[in-house]
Amino acid sequence: MAAGRRWTRDELFVALNLYHKLTFGQLHRRNPAIIALADKLKRKHGSVAMKLCNFASLDPALKLRGIRGLEGASALDRAVWTEFHNDLNETVPASEEALRVLFAADEQSELEVLPKEGVRIRRLPPAGPTETIAQVKQRRGQEFFRDAVLNNFGGRCGITGLAIRELLIASHILPWGKHPDQRLNVRNGLSLSRLHDAAFDRGLIAFDDNLRLLVSPRLKAELEQQAVADNFAAYEGEFLRLPDDAALPEMAFLLQHRAAWGFSPKLAA
Repeated sequence: MAAGRRWTRDELFVALNLYHKLTFGQLHRRNPAIIALADKLKRKHGSVAMKLCNFASLDPALKLRGIRGLEGASALDRAVWTEFHNDLNETVPASEEALRVLFAADEQSELEVLPKEGVRIRRLPPAGPTETIAQVKQRRGQEFFRDAVLNNFGGRCGITGLAIRELLIASHILPWGKHPDQRLNVRNGLSLSRLHDAAFDRGLIAFDDNLRLLVSPRLKAELEQQAVADNFAAYEGEFLRLPDDAALPEMAFLLQHRAAWGFSPKLAA
């Protein structure tokens, strides 16, 4: 592997894709996902880890948590960061496709970035009708969003701590259909179990400005049902579970969600 080789724009776009699927504490040369990407790019593991830490110094979501990345981001790093985040609906699907090409994942395969395992490619059942370019682009964006949001929450449900990935949903705080500019924003995402995703999507639960779970009167009226008591009442007032170095959900989005579903503006004490 050649030392001192300059990074290209295309390489940085793929690196940014991975950056958003890892938390700050995972940005080190021993991380299996970083090792996998470095090997594909024919770069040293430490070089890729350092580049991701350079990106962290540009990340406003980390600054909100008092986390500073590694100084020394290049002019190209800054330019690519700005380009990537100025139009997520275009750049995210493109970067996801580039990642798939790099790892030779065909249309019958699913690619997942798993921080503790690396990059996993699994064969899927035979697909249905051929998708249009627009449909493929949308699916690539959804694939990125799912990996990024679930990994931001440590691969767990933010309410219960459930860690079975197949039972988790990357839930949008602001609905996909009504807020196209926020569709692929990781801070517009919550990792929830399928049950809690459905409840959040229908306004049966919400989160206050302290990220504590709010349960709607509609659910509270059903507390005699054991499933409601166990899955909702038991967690009321509990804080959303997030790693210390995760990007926090956007509070303004949570406020909009509460307002849309008629939650009282008076938050829990």
